Amino acid sequence: MSKEITVEEALALPGAKIIDVRSESEYLEATIPEAVNIPLLTDEERAAVGTAYKKQGPDQARMMGLEYVSPRLPGMIKQLRELSEKGPLVVFCWRGGLRSKSVYSVLESLGLPVYRLIGGYKAYRRYVNSYLDRPLPHRIAVIHGLTGVGKTEVLGHLREIGAPAVDLEGLANNRGSVFGQIGLENQPSQKMFESLLVKELALWEDTGYIIVECESRRIGRVILPPSLSEAMKSGVKILTYCSIQERKERIKRIYSRDSLQNREELKRAIRSLGRRIGGKRAEEFCDMIDRGLLDEVVEYLLVNYYDPLYKYPAGPCTDYALCVDTTDPDRAAESVKEFLTGRFGK
Repeated sequence: MSKEITVEEALALPGAKIIDVRSESEYLEATIPEAVNIPLLTDEERAAVGTAYKKQGPDQARMMGLEYVSPRLPGMIKQLRELSEKGPLVVFCWRGGLRSKSVYSVLESLGLPVYRLIGGYKAYRRYVNSYLDRPLPHRIAVIHGLTGVGKTEVLGHLREIGAPAVDLEGLANNRGSVFGQIGLENQPSQKMFESLLVKELALWEDTGYIIVECESRRIGRVILPPSLSEAMKSGVKILTYCSIQERKERIKRIYSRDSLQNREELKRAIRSLGRRIGGKRAEEFCDMIDRGLLDEVVEYLLVNYYDPLYKYPAGPCTDYALCVDTTDPDRAAESVKEFLTGRFGK
């Protein structure tokens, strides 16, 4: 294989360690999944070099970059050498320019197993966009159900037993409602979400189908690509259900962690529902949360807000290809996998 490789070749390279030599802010905004950030220049240094390039020309910009990098080079090489012991390195920058070429040249001269990504991150984005712009190669099973029935738990158990489950809310780091961000870190950018999604979809291509939870097109601040959201509309429909008591307990386990920050986030989310449930009632619920009366708040919101909003059956229904009781999520996952294996043959 040539030492300059395409995105497809890089992703297929066994044991490869992907190295993002862009600045920290570029990396944090979006990168190739599982890439390690070893920036050649900091954000401030990159800006200064860019200014020098515009005002003084490329030679002066290169000299400035060399001055910035030289003191850090031994430490960078040490870190990269250690990573190379775990697998071949694939180095990339924004578009396969000077930053990745410089690092690649140094590492190659030292005899380390290193490749350079042709076109850099820009080429990777083209790969992601191309993947999502065409019809997905998977058949899709979609898990439906009322709030609190444990759809995400079932997906998790499906993954544990080797089924091709894709947790869209997990990739988006949001639970898909006004309460979706409580207790979670920030969501990924749209670009990073798409990268994570494509990685998951590519993982299950050989299986021929995927299992997802029914979602609106928007999950928090990220948006599902049309190719997926449209495919979900015609997917095999699976209904999950359990008792109202089980649903309440499950929701309380998720949202009632003993944390002042979580409590305040929960109250903010409830206040955002004020125009739908009434501002006075929203404030009453916030007061009840402060007094530890979460059970009553959860039951009201389930029965009077979420259930009428989503309108799913509370029990078995002939409109669905399979109906599963999720009181025991492990058993529910086994039932879903057995059904889909029979349906799709894998």
